[in-house]
Amino acid sequence: MNPAFHTIDIIIFAAYLLLIVGLGIWISHRKKNRDKTAEDYFLAGKSLPWWTIGASLIAANISAEQFIGMSGSGFAGGFAVASYEFMAALTLIIVAKYFMPVFVKQGIYTIPQFVEQRYSRNLKTILAVFWLGLFIFVNLTSVLFLGAKAIDTIIGTGDGSLILPAIFGLGLIAALYSITGGLSSVAWTDILQVVLLVVGGLITTVVALHYVSPDGTIGSGIRHLSDAAGDRLHLILPKDNPEYHNMPGIVMLIGGLWVANLYYWGFNQYIIQRAFAAKSLQEAQKGLAFAAFLKLIIPFIVVIPGIIAYVMYTEGSFGAVEALTKAGGALNNDNAYPWLISTFIPTGLKGLVLAALAAAIVSSLASMLNSASTIFTMDIFKPYFAPKVKEKTGKEVRLVSVGQISAGVFLIIACLIAPMLGSVGQMFQYIQEYTGLVSPGILALFLLGLFWKKTTNKGAIAGVVLSIPIALALKFMPIEMPFLDQMFYTCLLTMAIIVMVSLSTCEGEDDVRGIPLVASMFKTQRDFHIAAYVICLLLVVIYAVFW
Repeated sequence: MNPAFHTIDIIIFAAYLLLIVGLGIWISHRKKNRDKTAEDYFLAGKSLPWWTIGASLIAANISAEQFIGMSGSGFAGGFAVASYEFMAALTLIIVAKYFMPVFVKQGIYTIPQFVEQRYSRNLKTILAVFWLGLFIFVNLTSVLFLGAKAIDTIIGTGDGSLILPAIFGLGLIAALYSITGGLSSVAWTDILQVVLLVVGGLITTVVALHYVSPDGTIGSGIRHLSDAAGDRLHLILPKDNPEYHNMPGIVMLIGGLWVANLYYWGFNQYIIQRAFAAKSLQEAQKGLAFAAFLKLIIPFIVVIPGIIAYVMYTEGSFGAVEALTKAGGALNNDNAYPWLISTFIPTGLKGLVLAALAAAIVSSLASMLNSASTIFTMDIFKPYFAPKVKEKTGKEVRLVSVGQISAGVFLIIACLIAPMLGSVGQMFQYIQEYTGLVSPGILALFLLGLFWKKTTNKGAIAGVVLSIPIALALKFMPIEMPFLDQMFYTCLLTMAIIVMVSLSTCEGEDDVRGIPLVASMFKTQRDFHIAAYVICLLLVVIYAVFW
């Protein structure tokens, strides 16, 4: 046990665990499991209001990937990584305005279900299997490992002895309420989680600024940060910057970053599922706008602490060099945030901040589990196995039970694989890069499927299948290319393939499954217009200040 972690911190952390599990279980039992329909379990009965949707979106999104991984990237390369968060705000407005009306009109539970309606069952199944693999082997495992690593540093001695038990502990907490209660338990507990993670993040940033300050004041800390690491407070990196490969300057703002963000916020099941559960299209759109406002705050509570840790490292203060250097001499980037908490957060607050970090981790795990089980149950089990079960037994299979069992199996697999990620340098960039091998092709088929009625099933299949070798060819070509640029060019080439194959196979003027779009579908309310304009204005100010 880390001697800096006192009994009062343990009590506060334990109280959080009991509260969140208790609240989730209470919500799940407001409607008995035996009375739950698939819509109740997987889409919270389509009853979520806008503020719950917005809070739950951020709680699902902000996890160890951000607090640990993005802070580590801030330590390694500075503020440029914050563009993922800032541009996500604009992406959410686009998704709300142009994607959600089509999804709501189609009345879908899952993203693969939309693929079946627009293209074919075969393509839906291919993508459903892909998403399950991504959730289990990339998303769940990385969140579990990063969260466990943080707990090992904050509570333990940082020698790795707590990583394995922490992985299973975090998984168990998420399972206790998400598996029994479904999306309703996840979404409503996320309201508490998002408040806690924002407050805990702000505490860490403020305390770290206090310690990096020459005279202990926050204002002086900000000035010292600007003086000591001014070159790391820019959102746009020059080509000679060592981190340009990860964040390729202004090009990313018009290229690869849009591929990453549009895929993640528009077609990622565990994110967009909250919007599917809204009371109405208008509630979904307002919820996405609320989430966009929250996204503008996130960089200041996850990236800035990493830059502060970098200043302490370069100044050799507070034992930062020893703490942030691995045994072989390489930088331990992803240890920056846990080290700040362990070293500087005072007794009492340390338990609260760790609870905030755990809230971010557990809420994301719960969201991923629920979405993975939704895809497996609704897109694989129900169409391929449920009819056969009924035919053999004469009984209707309970889809809720299938979802609960599958979520448990997925969690166990992820817990067993997570410890193998210990050798990864910057976990945030690892997640982006390997997701980026497949996301450009999927984004291409969705964009064309939504907005170009000539897109055919053959064109979509050809594009998705060929997008992987295209991505690999760009990744391993002799001239090194930033992976965000690889994603952008892969998406463009995939779209070109889909267009060419579709034009050569389309038998009529439009594909029979093309979606008829009319201007009235995309009309939004006055409140949404105001929110969208304010967010765009704030983004202009942020980029003007940190360019």
